[in-house]
Amino acid sequence: MEPEKEKSAPRNKDIRSLTLDTALDLFSIRGYFSTSVHHIQKQAGVSIGSIYHHFKNKEGIAKALYDDLVKQMGQSMTKIMASEETTENRLKAVFAHLFELTETSPNVMQYILYARHREFMPDEIPICSSRPFAIIREMVREGIEKGEVRQMDLTVASASLMGGAIRLIYLRLDGVLEKPVTFYLDEIWECCWKSVAP
Repeated sequence: MEPEKEKSAPRNKDIRSLTLDTALDLFSIRGYFSTSVHHIQKQAGVSIGSIYHHFKNKEGIAKALYDDLVKQMGQSMTKIMASEETTENRLKAVFAHLFELTETSPNVMQYILYARHREFMPDEIPICSSRPFAIIREMVREGIEKGEVRQMDLTVASASLMGGAIRLIYLRLDGVLEKPVTFYLDEIWECCWKSVAP
């Protein structure tokens, strides 16, 4: 009996991961409201029962996906904050990370930035208030306190720094930029940094 439990545990984890990966793809392509649990089940090639073993409903899948992606992004922001000393280096590393993620995992960025999460997760905080973006605001706040960012309203400073980068990500996801967004890193960074530099 014990060996079977050990054998089924990884399979259950695989089904959960497969369900979330499939949901991410379908939510990005079809949109949340045009995707059903049956679409996810068919695309993932798993039984409907195995999906409901892990998730209560489609909203549960969307919430788990959102939570997982926000957690991963939060961990990346925490790592950047710990590994870089200056505000300038930290925030440029944030730009580089987000741009790289846009190129390597466009579905992730599309789900994080485009999905209207509050429409299907009304109790969830807005993405701009989520942990990763709170860490970015903390980087900016520390920069203001240390004199590495000029004295200004924290929200204005954060928007000035991140607005251009986020807009370029949208343009890349929309297919407007022909070159990878990473190609524009230095140029957009220089513009954004000049808007807040002391």
